Amino acid sequence: MERDELAAWLQLLLTPGIGNEAARRLLAAFGLPQAVFAQSQASLQQVVPPAYASALLQTPPELAVHLEATAQWLAQAEAAPRSLITLGDARYPTSLLAMADPPLLLFALGRIDLWQADNSQNIAIVGSRNPTPQGEANARQFAKACAQAGLTVVSGLALGVDSAAHQGALEGAAAGQLATIAFVGTGLDRVYPKRNLALAHQIASHGLLLSEYLLGTPPLPGNFPKRNRLIAGLAQGTLVVEAALQSGSLITARLASEQGKEVFAIPGSIHAPQARGCHALIKQGAKLVENIQDVLDELQLQSTTDLIAASADTESAEGQNNAENPLLMALGFDPVGLDALVARTGIAPAQLQVQLLELELDNQVARLPGGLFQRMGRA
Repeated sequence: MERDELAAWLQLLLTPGIGNEAARRLLAAFGLPQAVFAQSQASLQQVVPPAYASALLQTPPELAVHLEATAQWLAQAEAAPRSLITLGDARYPTSLLAMADPPLLLFALGRIDLWQADNSQNIAIVGSRNPTPQGEANARQFAKACAQAGLTVVSGLALGVDSAAHQGALEGAAAGQLATIAFVGTGLDRVYPKRNLALAHQIASHGLLLSEYLLGTPPLPGNFPKRNRLIAGLAQGTLVVEAALQSGSLITARLASEQGKEVFAIPGSIHAPQARGCHALIKQGAKLVENIQDVLDELQLQSTTDLIAASADTESAEGQNNAENPLLMALGFDPVGLDALVARTGIAPAQLQVQLLELELDNQVARLPGGLFQRMGRA
């Protein structure tokens, strides 16, 4: 992109009062941003109110700083490719164009060479920032299975379920596949939360980081609910793994439903606060999901024969293992304390603790706060 063209797009984004909707009307009326700024105030007033028309004729004081920062950022492509995808770009996601307020610009960092504007192979996976061990494992396993089935996993790079979904997708994706897309709520020159810095680097190498926010934008609280519409919009369906009743993940699910997208939810324990949001979604009509095939069937996608066979083999092996291990049968799937397990199994506390430790080391059982244990399932 030429510097003058870049400056015009940034000026349109920075002009006070000109949001995505007004900017889209201006572009529809006059063409590219350079043509918008070549118009007279009288012409502009035919599309936007007089105050906005006047603002368009003024150069935003911060434009020069943002132009230089963006130009330098685009030029630093040694570590990972960078790109600016505008509304007029053929790479712009077709599903976002159908929204009422598509972003003017998308800053992109990572495997833009694997990017496709058609989002028919994207699945969003979102959930709690403080999931249960079972919820975190579910997110990772479902995302891995989705990637193995050829889907790209979309999420928000938050702690908890989002991070697990990105990691699972990275594990399951084949070479040359866009593993995962992270839609972030900051500028792409920042990583939030900082604990996900290494994960962000992995995504830049095998997936894609996207943002509608200018470089330098800090993690402002209002940015994250706003970007959720883009997570929902970029995917064919949204899977909620765990969510409290007051959760940003439920915002994403609602936005997906409003956009005519499929919404999926994984049920959980009736005793877990993190499961209540999913149960509410299911009551409202979200599809209850127990395995990856539920998602593929609803989206009318086919998994590979090998994936189905592998899934069947895994379930068969798990069934055999569970039959051979009475302690797993006694654990059930709800959190349980040591005293309750002693009563259920009749095993002495010391011996029971040894067996639980063995299962914990084998990632079949998780130790929870408060002296509770929970069985770890598989997606």
